[in-house]
Amino acid sequence: MSTSTTASVSTHILDTSIGRPAEGVAVQLSARSGRETDWHTLGGSATDADGRCKDLPALPEGTTHVRLDFAVEAYFLQFENKQADAQQDAPANRDSGAVFFPEVAITFAVQPGEHYHVPLLLNPFGYSVYRGS
Repeated sequence: MSTSTTASVSTHILDTSIGRPAEGVAVQLSARSGRETDWHTLGGSATDADGRCKDLPALPEGTTHVRLDFAVEAYFLQFENKQADAQQDAPANRDSGAVFFPEVAITFAVQPGEHYHVPLLLNPFGYSVYRGS
């Protein structure tokens, strides 16, 4: 939860290729206190059955930038290209079974006192992200 001197972050993942939450995706949270400072890994979590990470660590005071690293390769490998094959317009295994985006890194700026919900809309060949509520 955010305070007047810190921000807070939450996220969830929706697999748009199947219209369901993406369960079991590892998410790592990192922060820094300025553009020129080093990233510090704060910890991580994994998405639950609802695609949410409910236990991401709190951001330290002075955080100005946050990075969420989503390890999506293991999630997609469990489907062995079955999702892509089922879609009418999807390329049929053209990537030799490799996951096109093995990881997704989202970096954003934060302000103290604000909560940032950052949903990831994911499919085997693309993704989008936005600031949610």
